[in-house]
Amino acid sequence: MKAEHRSPRFVSHLTKETLALILAGGRGSRLGPLTMWRAKPAVPFGGKFRIIDFPLSNCINSGIRRIGVITQYKAHSLIRHIQQGWSFLRGEFGEYVELLPAQQRVETSWYQGTADAVFQNIDIIRSDNPTYVLILAGDHIYKMDYGPMLAYHVEKEADLTVGCIEVPLEQATAFGVMSVDGDGRIRAFTEKPESPEPIPGKPDQALASMGIYVFNMDFLVEQLIKDADTPGSSHDFGHNVIPSVIKDYRAFAYPFRDVQRGEQPYWRDVGTVDAYWAANLELIGVRPELNLYDVDWPIWTYQMQAPPAKFVFDDEDRRGMAIDSMVSGGCIISGAAVRHSLLFTNVVVNSYSRVEQSVILPDVTIEQGCRIHKAIIDRGCTIPNGMVIGENPEEDARRFHVSPGGVTLVIPEMLGQSTRRVR
Repeated sequence: MKAEHRSPRFVSHLTKETLALILAGGRGSRLGPLTMWRAKPAVPFGGKFRIIDFPLSNCINSGIRRIGVITQYKAHSLIRHIQQGWSFLRGEFGEYVELLPAQQRVETSWYQGTADAVFQNIDIIRSDNPTYVLILAGDHIYKMDYGPMLAYHVEKEADLTVGCIEVPLEQATAFGVMSVDGDGRIRAFTEKPESPEPIPGKPDQALASMGIYVFNMDFLVEQLIKDADTPGSSHDFGHNVIPSVIKDYRAFAYPFRDVQRGEQPYWRDVGTVDAYWAANLELIGVRPELNLYDVDWPIWTYQMQAPPAKFVFDDEDRRGMAIDSMVSGGCIISGAAVRHSLLFTNVVVNSYSRVEQSVILPDVTIEQGCRIHKAIIDRGCTIPNGMVIGENPEEDARRFHVSPGGVTLVIPEMLGQSTRRVR
């Protein structure tokens, strides 16, 4: 990279000229009942955050402060979260996080695909008149400075740049897979291929799209209009727009790498129940890959006002304790044992209960004498006295949702507790 393209002043100039659009309207159906009442980006993660907080925080920490969040399905909790937690930017400085629900401004239908979602907001893109448009998925967990990617885009004189990671070949069928030449230029791109092409010299790895794109603004508008006028298009970036431009235009792959350590940083698609459970429990490790305690790259969110966590009773058979766990504010562990688990805000675990290898979302009450193992308990559940979850898969499958990896997911409706609730 040229020296001037590495300078902080040059990068900050680029970020100021960039509009970020976060695609947050997907159904998230692979998360099953967790997305019954909320969009996937609104799903809680990491004890106090929501998934959407990660791309939003990346934008703010990168110096990108013009942000549109494109919403569609079951968006109320997502909208409320952004209104409560992301209203600190100053409009008089040209900073904002703006909600862009499907309003049928251009077409008379809901968003038909990722490209169509941006196309239907083309008037907003034009009115903001950015030099670059950064398009992000709203449902991945990672920390990334978008400034170097913008600098790479400019250095390559690219029309389009795609953020990419290396993934195991057997997992690549869930991604857009590309092949590149020695200069990083994309020569082929296939969305969710049945037989992914491996990276040359790495037969067990494929180069996969992160769903992160940098477009020159004029080029993006041109391609969106072209795609909207193409009969039979599914109006998707991965399926349609990117494959259509790689031959005649300058499309490059930007590898997501830790330059100092020479390795791929943390990035997770938490799109399944098993992946969501595992990614949450990874955080309680001694040195997890995702450092939530990083003061140089904070994750911002709506800060609920909650009292400190409390652990009460110290009898031999009734000791309030949490071991190898993360426990958020407002929690009360009352004569119960919590091991290798993550508890969100305002969880109460009552006497003689045991929680192990589990993710407990906010406002859950676990009554006395319960045993919970390898489970996700959704927001607002009250687990009744003596209930056992996660020890008998066949019994659990009759009452709850059991994932292929053996994680038991419980939501209030499964307990006959339809309090609903759009949180």
